[in-house]
Amino acid sequence: MEIRHEDRGRGGVFAAGEGDDRAELTYSPAGIQNSLVFDHTYVPEHLRGQGIAEKLVDHAVAYAREQGMSVVPACSYVRSLFQRHPERYGDVVTREDKPFGRI
Repeated sequence: MEIRHEDRGRGGVFAAGEGDDRAELTYSPAGIQNSLVFDHTYVPEHLRGQGIAEKLVDHAVAYAREQGMSVVPACSYVRSLFQRHPERYGDVVTREDKPFGRI
């Protein structure tokens, strides 16, 4: 599965597939310096259960790391994945999300 990054100026999308098979994770700059808000993931119903959303998150997290940025996990799926796997994602979570037990 090829995942591509679509930069939209003030934000962007990590996407896989086209048309009815398009899955995506959207992000935008956070109000916190050097942070991105991962605000939405979507996988078409007929493609769910194949780990596509997790692969999108992994690509987006790799991008954040490469840019030296942290992540605000606003999307419920991203937040849940970060909570289940702090060893994989704990280094990119914004400090603002850590002390309140939100991650």
